[in-house]
Amino acid sequence: APWRLMMSLTPSRGCLLDLPWEDILVPHILCHLPLQQLLSLQRVSKSFQSLIQLYLANMRSFDSSQIGPAIPRAAFINLLKDNEVLQQLALQNCSDWLTDKELLPVIGQNHHLHQIQLKGCAQLSRHALVAISLSCPNLRQLSLAHCEWVDSLSLRSLADHCKALEAVDLTACRQLKDEAICYLVQKCSRLKSLSLAVNANVGDVAVEEIAKCCPELEHLDLTGCLRVKNDSIRVLAEYCPKLRSLKVKHCHNVAESSLSILRSRGVELDVEPPLQRALVLLQDVVGFAPFINLQI
Repeated sequence: APWRLMMSLTPSRGCLLDLPWEDILVPHILCHLPLQQLLSLQRVSKSFQSLIQLYLANMRSFDSSQIGPAIPRAAFINLLKDNEVLQQLALQNCSDWLTDKELLPVIGQNHHLHQIQLKGCAQLSRHALVAISLSCPNLRQLSLAHCEWVDSLSLRSLADHCKALEAVDLTACRQLKDEAICYLVQKCSRLKSLSLAVNANVGDVAVEEIAKCCPELEHLDLTGCLRVKNDSIRVLAEYCPKLRSLKVKHCHNVAESSLSILRSRGVELDVEPPLQRALVLLQDVVGFAPFINLQI
C-alpha cells in the first residue's frame, strides 16, 4: 500500500515529499517497504535520495538478508555510515568480506543495540566482541554461532560489560572451555537461552554452573557436548524450574536416568524415550509398523 501511494501521487494532487519527512514519511510509510525497494527509490530523484538517506540514518533495525543473497562491502558501509540509533543488527550474508574494519565503526557509533546476529562471520576477530562489550551495555541477544575467533578473554569482556544478556548463541565456538562459560553465567545470571552446541570442551563443570547461576533459564542446547554426563543434567533439573527445552543429541554420556526427571516435567527434549526409539528402529529395519501405535 505505501508503494502504491508513492506511485499514485501526482503534482496535481500534491507531492508525497510535501508530507513531513521525519514525522510521517520515515516512521509511518517508508518503514513498511522492503529495504531493497527503498534503495531503488533513491534513483527517482535527488529529493528521494535525500529522503532515503534520512530513513537509513534513523533505522532501528538492519538485516543484511533483506537486501539479497549477498550485500557488497561498499553498500554496507554507505548504508550505515550515518546511523547512530540501531537497536537490532543482523549480518548473515556478509561472511565473505566482513572484517573488524567494516564492523567496528558501526558498533562504535550505535550504543543502543540490544540484538546482534553475527552467525558465521568467520573473518572477524576477538576485537569485534570486545568492541560490542564496550559499546553495547544494553545488549540482550547475541549470536556468535560458528565464530571460532571467540576466545575466553573476549567472552570475559562481554560478561563484564553486558550483564543484561538474555540469549547467547555460542554454537561451535570451539576455543571456549568450562572456565570461560562459568565466568559468563556468573556475571550474566538473567540468561534465558544459551547454546553451547558442537563444543567438545564443554563438560559437567560448565553445565552445573549454568544451572546454579541462571534460575531463569528456559532453553539450553548441549548438542554434541561429549563431556556432559548424567550428574550435571540432574543438577540442571534441580536448579532450573523454568527450563522448557534441552538439546542433548549426540551427548553419549547422558542417559534416560537423568533425562526422565525433565521429561516428567514436560521439558522438550530432542532425544526420544528408549522404548520409543526402539520401536522406531524396529519399524525402519523390519517394517514392523503395528508396534508404533503401542501406548508408551
